Amino acid sequence: MARARRYWLMKSEPESYSIEDLARDGRTPWDGVRNYTARNTMRDEMAVGDLVLFYHSSAKPPGVAGVARVASEAYPDPTQLDRASKYYDPKATAEEPRWFLVDVEHVETFDALLPLDALKAEADAFEGLMVIQRGVRFSVQPVAKAHFARILKLAGARTRVR
Repeated sequence: MARARRYWLMKSEPESYSIEDLARDGRTPWDGVRNYTARNTMRDEMAVGDLVLFYHSSAKPPGVAGVARVASEAYPDPTQLDRASKYYDPKATAEEPRWFLVDVEHVETFDALLPLDALKAEADAFEGLMVIQRGVRFSVQPVAKAHFARILKLAGARTRVR
């Protein structure tokens, strides 16, 4: 029996990799994640076809910039073995990788960024949405289907939840 589609939010600093970069590239590995919770989410919970809110963090203002889709099963992050990479991990080996990633592909860039303040302004409607909670800094987080749909509506997105 097929697993139901799940929904996520993934953060990226736009000066490092933006929704525009993803639109240009079409697809990219979500590499360099060095948080065990985020790693476990990508490795154990994400599946091909899941939808992702692409969130610009450390931006003025921060907010949701568009939609991506999980495009691969999880696999070892090659940057962990690359001594020239800032994500190199000397404790990782090819036989026992420590870090995993998924590929994501571009679905939609919003006409305008949906700022974090707009989500916080509707805090009652977004109860439990991790990105609006103080102190939650995970770069990969689950999003309830109803919250995902509401964010798409607020952003005027063409993408729909099914």
